[in-house]
Amino acid sequence: MIGIIDYGMSNLRSVQKGFEHEGVSATICTQPSQMEPLAGLVLPGVGAFGDAMYNLKRTGFLQALKRWVREGRPLLGICLGMQLLASISEENGPHVGLHFIPGEVRRFRGKFKIPHVGWNNLVDITSHPLLTGISTDDYFYFVHSYYVVPTDPAAVLASCDYNGLFAAVIGQGSVFGTQFHPEKSGACGLRILRNFADICGEEEGACGERTLLGRTGD
Repeated sequence: MIGIIDYGMSNLRSVQKGFEHEGVSATICTQPSQMEPLAGLVLPGVGAFGDAMYNLKRTGFLQALKRWVREGRPLLGICLGMQLLASISEENGPHVGLHFIPGEVRRFRGKFKIPHVGWNNLVDITSHPLLTGISTDDYFYFVHSYYVVPTDPAAVLASCDYNGLFAAVIGQGSVFGTQFHPEKSGACGLRILRNFADICGEEEGACGERTLLGRTGD
């Protein structure tokens, strides 16, 4: 079973439905006590970094997530959830992050459209279980104004080119993040969720037949 952290900062049901389409059982966690029996966790997020960190602390998930990661258990951050994995963010800040993957969160700067909204492919894809079956021909849906710069360049598992390269997928140990929304990225995004479930040891078929969604920007 995969748990999706509810700390008041995301549309949780779309992530849950993404796993269910891949035949993976997923539950929404509203309190830390629900985490213990789970095989893996997803930290989604939409909104501001500082508010998200406040909510994680207020709900008790902050310390619970730190214990989870210390124990080497799988965690996937999505969009703002990926940014929270870093050490510090300049968004209305500075604000201290979870420091699970050391690095900084910076705002896009330049004479181009911000936020970055739309479909883009990945480049510089490394060989990693999270990216099994993913190629540079696959497109993913992004909505963000900030991006993560890991301290260790090896933590960047794949990049995206939006007026320059930025980290689109990161990973270190049992902690991973995607700047794009896999739950909104059609079949390619669902493959990412399936790969994460495989890392967690969750077998296909827990929720019935496996189904692939078509690309959607909703």
